[in-house]
Amino acid sequence: MTPLASGPEPTTSPVVLDGGDRGCVRLLLELRALVADVAPGTVIHLRTTDPAAPLDLPAWCHLTGHGYLGPIPHDGAPTYGVRTHRVTGVGTDPDNPWRPARSR
Repeated sequence: MTPLASGPEPTTSPVVLDGGDRGCVRLLLELRALVADVAPGTVIHLRTTDPAAPLDLPAWCHLTGHGYLGPIPHDGAPTYGVRTHRVTGVGTDPDNPWRPARSR
């Protein structure tokens, strides 16, 4: 049996993405870039005051195959958890991260 290709290991503590008051489109672009740089299984805590985040983050996770962990108790800005998964099927459009990538 051949072992799986080794890659980066998930971090043991969450990776924090401070989205501040940026809108959800910008946040999803930043989140997508971060997800590409971390190992599957990594937990990301996204801090944001964007009122659309509680709706948009679960939908984005469902679209892309990542796990939405929900609100995370935190002092300060609302914080939401995402667990990255190895995504093999659905990518997102480079300019519109809330849409599936178009096949070319």
